[in-house]
Amino acid sequence: MKMPQLLILLMTILVHAATAFPTDRRALLSQDKHASWDDVNVVAHGLLQLGQGLKEHVDKTKAQMRDINAKLKAFNGTVAGLQRRQQEQDEALKARSKEEEEERERLAEEVKRQSEGIHTRMDRLEEKVDEVLNEPTLKSNNSENTRVSFIQRLVAAQNRRIDQLVEKITQQQDKLEKQSLYLQTLQSKVAHKRVKSHRRRDEEMALMGEPAEHSKDASGLARDCHDLFVRGQRASGVYRIQPESSQPFNVLCEMTSEGGWTVIQKRHDGSQNFNQLWESYKKGFGNLNGEFWLGLENIHSLSKQGQYVLQVELSDWAGEQQQEARYRLQLDGEEKKFALHLESSSGVQEKILTTGESGLPFSTADRDNDLAADVNCAELLSGGWWFSSCGESNLNGKYPRRPSLLRGQQFRRQGMFWTSTKGQNNSVKTTLLKIAPTTIEQ
Repeated sequence: MKMPQLLILLMTILVHAATAFPTDRRALLSQDKHASWDDVNVVAHGLLQLGQGLKEHVDKTKAQMRDINAKLKAFNGTVAGLQRRQQEQDEALKARSKEEEEERERLAEEVKRQSEGIHTRMDRLEEKVDEVLNEPTLKSNNSENTRVSFIQRLVAAQNRRIDQLVEKITQQQDKLEKQSLYLQTLQSKVAHKRVKSHRRRDEEMALMGEPAEHSKDASGLARDCHDLFVRGQRASGVYRIQPESSQPFNVLCEMTSEGGWTVIQKRHDGSQNFNQLWESYKKGFGNLNGEFWLGLENIHSLSKQGQYVLQVELSDWAGEQQQEARYRLQLDGEEKKFALHLESSSGVQEKILTTGESGLPFSTADRDNDLAADVNCAELLSGGWWFSSCGESNLNGKYPRRPSLLRGQQFRRQGMFWTSTKGQNNSVKTTLLKIAPTTIEQ
Protein backbone atom coordinates (compact mmCIF):
# COMPACT_ATOMS: atom_id res chain seq x y z
CA MET A 1 0.00 0.00 0.00
CA LYS A 2 1.32 3.40 -0.98
CA MET A 3 1.98 6.24 1.47
CA PRO A 4 -0.96 8.55 0.41
CA GLN A 5 -3.46 5.67 0.77
CA LEU A 6 -2.13 4.84 4.25
CA LEU A 7 -2.49 8.46 5.32
CA ILE A 8 -6.07 8.60 4.03
CA LEU A 9 -6.93 5.35 5.91
CA LEU A 10 -5.37 6.73 9.12
CA MET A 11 -7.38 9.96 8.85
CA THR A 12 -10.58 7.99 8.23
CA ILE A 13 -10.05 5.81 11.32
CA LEU A 14 -9.31 8.89 13.44
CA VAL A 15 -12.48 10.61 12.23
CA HIS A 16 -14.60 7.54 12.95
CA ALA A 17 -12.95 7.20 16.36
CA ALA A 18 -13.71 10.86 17.12
CA THR A 19 -17.34 10.53 16.06
CA ALA A 20 -17.71 7.44 18.21
CA PHE A 21 -17.44 9.58 21.39
CA PRO A 22 -20.26 12.18 21.86
CA THR A 23 -19.39 15.53 23.32
CA ASP A 24 -22.50 15.83 25.40
CA ARG A 25 -21.59 14.96 29.01
CA ARG A 26 -24.95 13.36 29.73
CA ALA A 27 -24.86 11.27 26.60
CA LEU A 28 -21.30 10.25 27.45
CA LEU A 29 -22.30 9.15 30.89
CA SER A 30 -25.20 7.26 29.42
CA GLN A 31 -23.06 5.46 26.85
CA ASP A 32 -20.35 4.65 29.37
CA LYS A 33 -22.83 2.35 30.97
CA HIS A 34 -23.48 0.43 27.74
CA ALA A 35 -20.35 0.86 25.59
CA SER A 36 -17.81 -1.92 25.54
CA TRP A 37 -14.13 -1.33 25.95
CA ASP A 38 -13.59 -3.94 23.26
CA ASP A 39 -14.29 -1.35 20.57
CA VAL A 40 -11.65 0.92 21.99
CA ASN A 41 -9.15 -1.93 22.10
CA VAL A 42 -9.88 -2.83 18.46
CA VAL A 43 -9.32 0.74 17.31
CA ALA A 44 -6.09 1.04 19.28
CA HIS A 45 -4.80 -2.28 17.94
CA GLY A 46 -5.60 -1.17 14.37
CA LEU A 47 -3.73 2.09 14.88
CA LEU A 48 -0.67 0.20 16.17
CA GLN A 49 -0.67 -2.12 13.14
CA LEU A 50 -1.05 0.86 10.80
CA GLY A 51 1.89 2.63 12.40
CA GLN A 52 4.01 -0.50 12.17
CA GLY A 53 3.14 -0.84 8.43
CA LEU A 54 4.05 2.79 7.82
CA LYS A 55 7.43 2.31 9.51
CA GLU A 56 8.21 -0.81 7.45
CA HIS A 57 7.27 1.00 4.19
CA VAL A 58 9.52 3.95 5.07
CA ASP A 59 12.45 1.62 5.83
CA LYS A 60 11.94 -0.27 2.55
CA THR A 61 11.78 3.00 0.56
CA LYS A 62 15.06 4.21 2.14
CA ALA A 63 16.79 0.95 1.17
CA GLN A 64 15.56 1.27 -2.44
CA MET A 65 16.81 4.89 -2.63
CA ARG A 66 20.25 3.82 -1.38
CA ASP A 67 20.38 1.05 -4.02
CA ILE A 68 19.40 3.48 -6.81
CA ASN A 69 22.07 5.99 -5.70
CA ALA A 70 24.71 3.23 -5.72
CA LYS A 71 23.74 2.15 -9.27
CA LEU A 72 23.83 5.76 -10.52
CA LYS A 73 27.33 6.23 -9.08
CA ALA A 74 28.51 3.00 -10.79
CA PHE A 75 26.95 4.12 -14.11
CA ASN A 76 28.66 7.54 -13.92
CA GLY A 77 31.97 5.81 -13.27
CA THR A 78 31.46 3.53 -16.29
CA VAL A 79 30.66 6.50 -18.59
CA ALA A 80 33.72 8.40 -17.37
CA GLY A 81 35.91 5.35 -17.98
CA LEU A 82 34.58 4.93 -21.54
CA GLN A 83 35.23 8.58 -22.30
CA ARG A 84 38.81 8.34 -21.01
CA ARG A 85 39.41 5.16 -23.02
CA GLN A 86 38.01 6.75 -26.19
CA GLN A 87 40.20 9.83 -25.70
CA GLU A 88 43.31 7.65 -25.21
CA GLN A 89 42.51 5.68 -28.38
CA ASP A 90 42.01 8.89 -30.39
CA GLU A 91 45.32 10.32 -29.15
CA ALA A 92 47.15 7.07 -29.96
CA LEU A 93 45.65 6.99 -33.47
CA LYS A 94 46.59 10.63 -34.12
CA ALA A 95 50.18 9.95 -33.05
CA ARG A 96 50.39 6.82 -35.21
CA SER A 97 48.78 8.58 -38.19
CA LYS A 98 51.31 11.41 -37.89
CA GLU A 99 54.20 8.93 -37.90
CA GLU A 100 52.75 7.08 -40.91
CA GLU A 101 52.24 10.36 -42.78
CA GLU A 102 55.83 11.44 -42.13
CA GLU A 103 57.09 8.03 -43.30
CA ARG A 104 55.01 8.21 -46.50
CA GLU A 105 56.24 11.74 -47.20
CA ARG A 106 59.84 10.59 -46.73
CA LEU A 107 59.35 7.61 -49.04
CA ALA A 108 57.56 9.74 -51.62
CA GLU A 109 60.37 12.28 -51.55
CA GLU A 110 62.95 9.51 -52.00
CA VAL A 111 61.01 8.08 -54.94
CA LYS A 112 60.80 11.54 -56.47
CA ARG A 113 64.56 12.06 -56.13
CA GLN A 114 65.28 8.69 -57.68
CA SER A 115 62.89 9.41 -60.54
CA GLU A 116 64.56 12.76 -61.18
CA GLY A 117 67.93 11.00 -61.08
CA ILE A 118 66.76 8.57 -63.76
CA HIS A 119 65.57 11.40 -65.99
CA THR A 120 68.84 13.28 -65.48
CA ARG A 121 70.93 10.23 -66.38
CA MET A 122 68.81 9.59 -69.45
CA ASP A 123 69.25 13.17 -70.61
CA ARG A 124 73.03 12.94 -70.08
CA LEU A 125 73.14 9.67 -71.97
CA GLU A 126 71.26 11.20 -74.89
CA GLU A 127 73.64 14.15 -74.90
CA LYS A 128 76.68 11.87 -74.92
CA VAL A 129 75.25 9.75 -77.72
CA ASP A 130 74.47 12.88 -79.74
CA GLU A 131 78.00 14.20 -79.19
CA VAL A 132 79.55 10.94 -80.29
CA LEU A 133 77.32 10.59 -83.33
CA ASN A 134 77.91 14.20 -84.40
CA GLU A 135 81.73 14.00 -84.30
CA PRO A 136 83.55 13.96 -87.70
CA THR A 137 83.94 10.49 -89.11
CA LEU A 138 87.41 9.11 -88.50
CA LYS A 139 89.23 7.44 -91.25
CA SER A 140 90.28 4.48 -89.20
CA ASN A 141 87.82 1.62 -88.96
CA ASN A 142 89.34 0.65 -85.64
CA SER A 143 88.47 4.08 -84.21
CA GLU A 144 84.92 3.72 -85.47
CA ASN A 145 84.57 0.30 -83.88
CA THR A 146 86.02 1.63 -80.62
CA ARG A 147 83.46 4.48 -80.57
CA VAL A 148 80.56 2.09 -81.19
CA SER A 149 81.81 -0.29 -78.52
CA PHE A 150 82.11 2.57 -76.05
CA ILE A 151 78.51 3.66 -76.77
CA GLN A 152 77.27 0.10 -76.33
CA ARG A 153 79.05 -0.28 -72.98
CA LEU A 154 77.76 3.09 -71.85
CA VAL A 155 74.18 2.22 -72.81
CA ALA A 156 74.44 -1.16 -71.08
CA ALA A 157 75.74 0.48 -67.89
CA GLN A 158 72.97 3.06 -67.96
CA ASN A 159 70.38 0.33 -68.52
CA ARG A 160 71.66 -1.59 -65.50
CA ARG A 161 71.47 1.54 -63.36
CA ILE A 162 67.97 2.28 -64.61
CA ASP A 163 66.84 -1.28 -63.83
CA GLN A 164 68.24 -1.00 -60.32
CA LEU A 165 66.53 2.33 -59.75
CA VAL A 166 63.23 1.03 -61.14
CA GLU A 167 63.45 -1.93 -58.77
CA LYS A 168 64.06 0.41 -55.83
CA ILE A 169 61.15 2.60 -56.87
CA THR A 170 58.90 -0.47 -57.09
CA GLN A 171 59.94 -1.51 -53.60
CA GLN A 172 59.28 1.98 -52.26
CA GLN A 173 55.85 2.03 -53.91
CA ASP A 174 55.03 -1.35 -52.35
CA LYS A 175 55.99 0.05 -48.95
CA LEU A 176 53.83 3.10 -49.51
CA GLU A 177 50.86 0.95 -50.49
CA LYS A 178 51.30 -1.26 -47.42
CA GLN A 179 51.53 1.81 -45.19
CA SER A 180 48.39 3.23 -46.80
CA LEU A 181 46.47 -0.04 -46.33
CA TYR A 182 47.59 -0.24 -42.71
CA LEU A 183 46.43 3.33 -42.07
CA GLN A 184 43.09 2.61 -43.76
CA THR A 185 42.64 -0.43 -41.51
CA LEU A 186 43.33 1.68 -38.43
CA GLN A 187 40.86 4.31 -39.57
CA SER A 188 38.20 1.64 -40.14
CA LYS A 189 38.77 0.16 -36.69
CA VAL A 190 38.51 3.56 -35.03
CA ALA A 191 35.33 4.39 -36.96
CA HIS A 192 33.83 1.03 -35.90
CA LYS A 193 34.75 1.66 -32.26
CA ARG A 194 33.21 5.11 -32.40
CA VAL A 195 29.97 3.69 -33.79
CA LYS A 196 29.86 1.07 -31.01
CA SER A 197 30.62 3.75 -28.41
CA HIS A 198 27.84 5.99 -29.74
CA ARG A 199 25.37 3.10 -29.71
CA ARG A 200 26.34 2.14 -26.16
CA ARG A 201 25.98 5.75 -25.05
CA ASP A 202 22.55 6.01 -26.70
CA GLU A 203 21.38 2.83 -24.97
CA GLU A 204 22.61 4.02 -21.59
CA MET A 205 21.02 7.43 -22.06
CA ALA A 206 17.76 5.73 -23.07
CA LEU A 207 17.82 3.71 -19.83
CA MET A 208 18.14 6.98 -17.91
CA GLY A 209 15.23 8.47 -19.81
CA GLU A 210 17.34 10.98 -21.77
CA PRO A 211 17.06 11.46 -25.55
CA ALA A 212 19.87 9.89 -27.58
CA GLU A 213 22.04 11.88 -29.98
CA HIS A 214 22.13 10.46 -33.52
CA SER A 215 24.77 11.20 -36.16
CA LYS A 216 23.91 12.16 -39.72
CA ASP A 217 24.76 8.68 -40.99
CA ALA A 218 24.03 5.36 -39.31
CA SER A 219 27.63 4.21 -39.92
CA GLY A 220 29.15 7.34 -38.41
CA LEU A 221 31.00 8.11 -41.70
CA ALA A 222 30.60 11.37 -43.60
CA ARG A 223 28.81 11.54 -46.98
CA ASP A 224 31.68 13.44 -48.67
CA CYS A 225 34.57 15.77 -47.85
CA HIS A 226 32.30 18.78 -47.42
CA ASP A 227 30.32 16.83 -44.83
CA LEU A 228 33.62 16.30 -42.98
CA PHE A 229 34.24 20.06 -43.19
CA VAL A 230 30.80 20.78 -41.74
CA ARG A 231 31.54 18.38 -38.87
CA GLY A 232 34.64 20.42 -38.00
CA GLN A 233 37.46 18.72 -39.96
CA ARG A 234 39.90 21.29 -41.40
CA ALA A 235 42.99 19.22 -42.35
CA SER A 236 43.44 18.06 -45.96
CA GLY A 237 44.29 14.38 -46.42
CA VAL A 238 42.92 10.88 -46.97
CA TYR A 239 39.61 10.06 -45.25
CA ARG A 240 37.05 7.26 -45.37
CA ILE A 241 33.54 8.28 -46.43
CA GLN A 242 30.25 6.56 -47.23
CA PRO A 243 27.83 8.24 -49.65
CA GLU A 244 24.13 7.43 -49.40
CA SER A 245 23.26 3.88 -50.59
CA SER A 246 26.95 3.11 -51.18
CA GLN A 247 29.79 1.13 -49.66
CA PRO A 248 32.53 3.04 -47.77
CA PHE A 249 35.69 4.01 -49.67
CA ASN A 250 38.73 6.25 -49.18
CA VAL A 251 39.09 9.67 -50.80
CA LEU A 252 41.53 12.56 -50.88
CA CYS A 253 39.96 15.65 -49.30
CA GLU A 254 41.14 19.18 -50.01
CA MET A 255 39.93 21.51 -47.26
CA THR A 256 39.72 25.19 -48.25
CA SER A 257 38.17 28.31 -46.76
CA GLU A 258 35.05 27.56 -48.84
CA GLY A 259 34.62 24.02 -47.55
CA GLY A 260 35.68 20.45 -48.32
CA TRP A 261 36.41 19.26 -51.89
CA THR A 262 36.51 15.57 -52.87
CA VAL A 263 39.35 15.04 -55.40
CA ILE A 264 38.37 12.69 -58.26
CA GLN A 265 41.50 12.98 -60.42
CA LYS A 266 45.06 14.19 -59.79
CA ARG A 267 48.14 14.16 -62.05
CA HIS A 268 51.46 15.92 -61.52
CA ASP A 269 54.47 13.68 -62.21
CA GLY A 270 53.48 10.82 -64.56
CA SER A 271 54.01 8.12 -61.90
CA GLN A 272 50.65 6.47 -62.74
CA ASN A 273 49.74 4.99 -66.12
CA PHE A 274 46.32 6.32 -67.19
CA ASN A 275 46.10 4.18 -70.34
CA GLN A 276 43.60 1.82 -68.67
CA LEU A 277 40.54 -0.11 -69.81
CA TRP A 278 36.85 0.19 -68.86
CA GLU A 279 36.89 -1.85 -65.62
CA SER A 280 39.87 0.10 -64.25
CA TYR A 281 38.22 3.45 -64.94
CA LYS A 282 35.00 2.09 -63.44
CA LYS A 283 36.58 0.94 -60.15
CA GLY A 284 39.39 3.52 -59.92
CA PHE A 285 43.19 3.16 -59.85
CA GLY A 286 46.35 4.82 -58.59
CA ASN A 287 47.48 6.04 -55.17
CA LEU A 288 45.56 8.69 -53.22
CA ASN A 289 48.90 10.05 -52.00
CA GLY A 290 50.15 10.44 -55.57
CA GLU A 291 48.37 10.24 -58.94
CA PHE A 292 44.99 8.53 -59.16
CA TRP A 293 41.53 8.24 -60.73
CA LEU A 294 38.78 7.86 -58.08
CA GLY A 295 36.55 5.61 -60.20
CA LEU A 296 33.37 6.28 -62.18
CA GLU A 297 31.24 4.26 -59.74
CA ASN A 298 32.51 6.26 -56.76
CA ILE A 299 32.06 9.58 -58.57
CA HIS A 300 28.49 8.56 -59.52
CA SER A 301 27.67 7.56 -55.91
CA LEU A 302 28.82 11.03 -54.79
CA SER A 303 27.06 13.07 -57.47
CA LYS A 304 23.70 11.30 -57.16
CA GLN A 305 23.35 12.58 -53.56
CA GLY A 306 22.34 16.03 -54.82
CA GLN A 307 23.59 18.96 -56.85
CA TYR A 308 27.39 19.08 -57.16
CA VAL A 309 29.96 21.38 -58.77
CA LEU A 310 33.14 20.29 -60.58
CA GLN A 311 36.28 22.43 -60.40
CA VAL A 312 39.08 21.88 -62.95
CA GLU A 313 42.58 23.23 -62.21
CA LEU A 314 45.35 22.97 -64.84
CA SER A 315 48.91 24.24 -65.30
CA ASP A 316 51.21 24.21 -68.33
CA TRP A 317 54.85 23.18 -68.60
CA ALA A 318 56.17 26.70 -68.29
CA GLY A 319 54.50 26.99 -64.90
CA GLU A 320 53.10 30.35 -65.92
CA GLN A 321 49.64 29.59 -67.29
CA GLN A 322 47.11 28.52 -64.68
CA GLN A 323 43.59 27.64 -65.80
CA GLU A 324 40.53 27.12 -63.62
CA ALA A 325 36.94 26.38 -64.54
CA ARG A 326 33.86 25.47 -62.54
CA TYR A 327 30.77 23.60 -63.73
CA ARG A 328 27.50 22.22 -62.41
CA LEU A 329 27.95 18.45 -62.58
CA GLN A 330 25.71 15.45 -63.18
CA LEU A 331 27.12 11.94 -63.84
CA ASP A 332 24.81 9.11 -64.93
CA GLY A 333 25.29 5.47 -63.90
CA GLU A 334 26.82 2.62 -65.89
CA GLU A 335 23.49 1.81 -67.53
CA LYS A 336 23.86 5.16 -69.34
CA LYS A 337 27.61 4.66 -69.93
CA PHE A 338 28.50 7.14 -67.15
CA ALA A 339 27.37 10.05 -69.33
CA LEU A 340 28.63 13.42 -68.09
CA HIS A 341 26.46 16.57 -68.08
CA LEU A 342 28.14 19.93 -67.41
CA GLU A 343 26.79 23.45 -67.09
CA SER A 344 29.39 26.23 -67.02
CA SER A 345 29.32 28.65 -64.12
CA SER A 346 29.13 32.35 -64.83
CA GLY A 347 32.35 34.29 -65.33
CA VAL A 348 34.38 31.43 -66.85
CA GLN A 349 36.56 32.74 -69.67
CA GLU A 350 37.59 29.36 -71.11
CA LYS A 351 35.43 26.26 -71.47
CA ILE A 352 38.05 23.61 -70.76
CA LEU A 353 35.40 20.86 -70.88
CA THR A 354 32.24 20.77 -72.99
CA THR A 355 29.56 18.07 -73.10
CA GLY A 356 26.52 19.69 -74.69
CA GLU A 357 22.96 19.44 -73.43
CA SER A 358 22.65 15.70 -74.04
CA GLY A 359 25.90 14.87 -72.23
CA LEU A 360 28.78 12.63 -73.34
CA PRO A 361 29.28 8.94 -72.48
CA PHE A 362 32.62 7.76 -71.12
CA SER A 363 34.82 5.90 -73.60
CA THR A 364 37.88 3.62 -73.35
CA ALA A 365 39.86 1.55 -75.84
CA ASP A 366 37.69 -1.51 -75.12
CA ARG A 367 34.40 0.46 -74.90
CA ASP A 368 34.08 2.76 -77.92
CA ASN A 369 31.28 5.13 -76.84
CA ASP A 370 32.57 8.35 -78.44
CA LEU A 371 30.68 10.34 -81.08
CA ALA A 372 33.30 9.84 -83.79
CA ALA A 373 31.91 7.35 -86.30
CA ASP A 374 35.11 6.21 -88.04
CA VAL A 375 37.65 6.00 -85.21
CA ASN A 376 38.03 4.97 -81.56
CA CYS A 377 39.27 8.17 -79.87
CA ALA A 378 40.43 6.41 -76.70
CA GLU A 379 42.53 3.98 -78.73
CA LEU A 380 43.91 6.77 -80.92
CA LEU A 381 44.67 9.28 -78.16
CA SER A 382 45.30 6.95 -75.15
CA GLY A 383 43.41 6.86 -71.86
CA GLY A 384 39.69 7.03 -71.08
CA TRP A 385 37.64 10.23 -71.37
CA TRP A 386 34.32 11.78 -72.34
CA PHE A 387 35.12 12.11 -76.05
CA SER A 388 32.81 13.79 -78.54
CA SER A 389 35.36 13.94 -81.33
CA CYS A 390 39.06 13.25 -80.90
CA GLY A 391 40.37 16.78 -80.74
CA GLU A 392 38.62 18.78 -77.99
CA SER A 393 40.19 17.65 -74.71
CA ASN A 394 41.73 14.66 -72.93
CA LEU A 395 43.02 15.13 -69.40
CA ASN A 396 43.70 11.38 -69.04
CA GLY A 397 46.18 11.12 -71.92
CA LYS A 398 49.85 10.16 -71.71
CA TYR A 399 52.15 12.10 -69.40
CA PRO A 400 55.44 13.12 -71.10
CA ARG A 401 58.53 12.06 -69.21
CA ARG A 402 60.44 14.97 -70.71
CA PRO A 403 59.12 18.27 -72.08
CA SER A 404 61.15 17.71 -75.27
CA LEU A 405 58.66 14.98 -76.27
CA LEU A 406 55.94 17.61 -76.60
CA ARG A 407 57.60 18.79 -79.82
CA GLY A 408 56.44 15.61 -81.56
CA GLN A 409 53.03 15.95 -83.21
CA GLN A 410 52.06 12.33 -82.54
CA PHE A 411 52.85 12.54 -78.82
CA ARG A 412 51.05 15.87 -78.48
CA ARG A 413 47.89 14.21 -79.79
CA GLN A 414 48.24 11.35 -77.30
CA GLY A 415 49.20 13.55 -74.34
CA MET A 416 47.14 15.63 -71.90
CA PHE A 417 45.59 18.63 -73.64
CA TRP A 418 42.57 20.91 -73.91
CA THR A 419 41.48 23.21 -76.74
CA SER A 420 40.94 26.91 -76.11
CA THR A 421 38.10 28.96 -77.56
CA LYS A 422 40.61 30.19 -80.19
CA GLY A 423 41.18 26.61 -81.40
CA GLN A 424 44.67 26.28 -79.91
CA ASN A 425 45.70 22.97 -78.36
CA ASN A 426 47.29 23.51 -74.95
CA SER A 427 49.54 20.86 -73.41
CA VAL A 428 49.03 20.23 -69.70
CA LYS A 429 51.55 19.42 -66.95
CA THR A 430 49.31 19.09 -63.89
CA THR A 431 45.59 18.44 -63.47
CA LEU A 432 43.28 18.48 -60.48
CA LEU A 433 39.58 17.61 -60.71
CA LYS A 434 37.50 17.93 -57.55
CA ILE A 435 33.80 18.08 -56.67
CA ALA A 436 31.69 19.48 -53.85
CA PRO A 437 27.99 20.16 -53.15
CA THR A 438 26.64 23.38 -54.67
CA THR A 439 26.13 24.68 -51.12
CA ILE A 440 29.87 25.43 -51.11
CA GLU A 441 29.15 28.40 -53.40
CA GLN A 442 26.64 29.95 -51.01
